[in-house]
Amino acid sequence: MSVKNEKPGFLQRLQTKWKLDSLLQVILVLVVFACTGFTILFIKNPVLDFFGVEKGGFINTFLYLLLVLPLYQIFLLIYGFIFGQFSFFWEKEKQIFRRIGGLFSRKK
Repeated sequence: MSVKNEKPGFLQRLQTKWKLDSLLQVILVLVVFACTGFTILFIKNPVLDFFGVEKGGFINTFLYLLLVLPLYQIFLLIYGFIFGQFSFFWEKEKQIFRRIGGLFSRKK
């Protein structure tokens, strides 16, 4: 007697969470994340070396947050456009900006 596993798989759960139309879209979004991560991996050190900052320490972390993380967001949109998922990533970027803006505009 076999028991069927009715639990949705990882990709189906991502599709539901991200409100995407197909599993192909989920895979394309994951490919965009992978390409963006690899790009940042390759440009992080040259960007930080340009400013002559030694590895580790507060200044390295500060410059990373100030320069590399915004580059990550830009590359997400670029790769999202290349892979036809720009609208998905643009909506996510707008959510991030709303949350950040909400931190500075809280009314008491």
